[in-house]
Amino acid sequence: MSVAFLGTLCLILVLTTLAGNFANRVGVPAVIGELLIGILIGPALLNWVQLNSLVNLFADIGVVILMFLGGLESNLELLMKYLRPAIVVATLGVIFPIALMGAASWWWGFSALESLFIGVIFSATSVSISVAVLKEFHALSTREGATILGAAVADDIMGVVLLSLMISLLASQGIKAAGSQPNLAVVLIEQVAFFGGTYILVKWVAPYLMHLSERLVMASSVTIMSMVICLGMAWLADIVGLSGAIGAFFAGIAVAHTPYRAVLADHVEPLGNAIFIPVFFVSVGLNMTLNHMAENVGIIVILTILACLTKLLGCGLGARLCGFSWTSSSVIGTGMIARGEMGLITAQIGHQAGLLGNASYSAMILVIVLATVLAPLLLKQTLKRMPKAAAVATTE
Repeated sequence: MSVAFLGTLCLILVLTTLAGNFANRVGVPAVIGELLIGILIGPALLNWVQLNSLVNLFADIGVVILMFLGGLESNLELLMKYLRPAIVVATLGVIFPIALMGAASWWWGFSALESLFIGVIFSATSVSISVAVLKEFHALSTREGATILGAAVADDIMGVVLLSLMISLLASQGIKAAGSQPNLAVVLIEQVAFFGGTYILVKWVAPYLMHLSERLVMASSVTIMSMVICLGMAWLADIVGLSGAIGAFFAGIAVAHTPYRAVLADHVEPLGNAIFIPVFFVSVGLNMTLNHMAENVGIIVILTILACLTKLLGCGLGARLCGFSWTSSSVIGTGMIARGEMGLITAQIGHQAGLLGNASYSAMILVIVLATVLAPLLLKQTLKRMPKAAAVATTE
């Protein structure tokens, strides 16, 4: 590890602590302060810190721990109960961005293929930041929280399928995408196997491993075993083409169904919040640059508004069709606004393939970051409108 990185890490931790404190005092989610620190010290403004392999590594561990904690606080029965609404929410939340943002891009002057690609970039949701806000409001174990988490899993699968189809379409147009072209059938088989293995993990493997760890004569053996399960599931999810965050989320659910849930929450949460999770939030802001902003300010504004509206309307409509109230539907819609790793990966593939030029690529990254910064603010406002009685989840 570069010693210089220790200074960078120290700077990030000091500034995110101060920003989180200030944000909480003025009634804004702490995650907003941490995101803004990334924009402040990153290439967009002061350029003190750049995204490098070490920052990316700590950020990846941060999102894995955050989603593991989300799984720990989730109710599996509630997730299964709201599986159908989650699929409807995810489906409409993918269709709306592809249709509306694709149409807006085409109207602005992008080619049909570029417009379709831009729609696919913004079809994916990153629920990690929403999880942080839901945790802050103690709303993870609600029917709205369960629907958001379930929709995020379905959304991630759809994102992988769409990315595979786009790479195939690029190849058919004679455009060479970077990396090897995934075989869609193989990817889907691997993902089915992954979810089958997840069921086995939740039912038998995790309880056995956690019980075994308690018998080991080793300090923090239970916590270590939980992290082995968490990191192992994240690694396996990445291998089959899913986000590692999804694997970590199911690892959290698996461990939550053992007698060690409370102990692990007390041990893992301080570890994540002390180092890794702040770096993850800062890394989102570090993606932002102001290159080519002046020449693309119009499309940036249009796409940022549509990035928020398409998820709010698409996912909110899906929730409403499944019987949720207007208030609950707006919570679910805003909970799906944030974009993240899948959008960044898709944009990068388009850039490396030459489909998106430097100016267009910078604009897409900026829109992803802006939508991600706006998402927690919008989610907080909708959560505050929810009646407390309605926020309490039931599994009857």
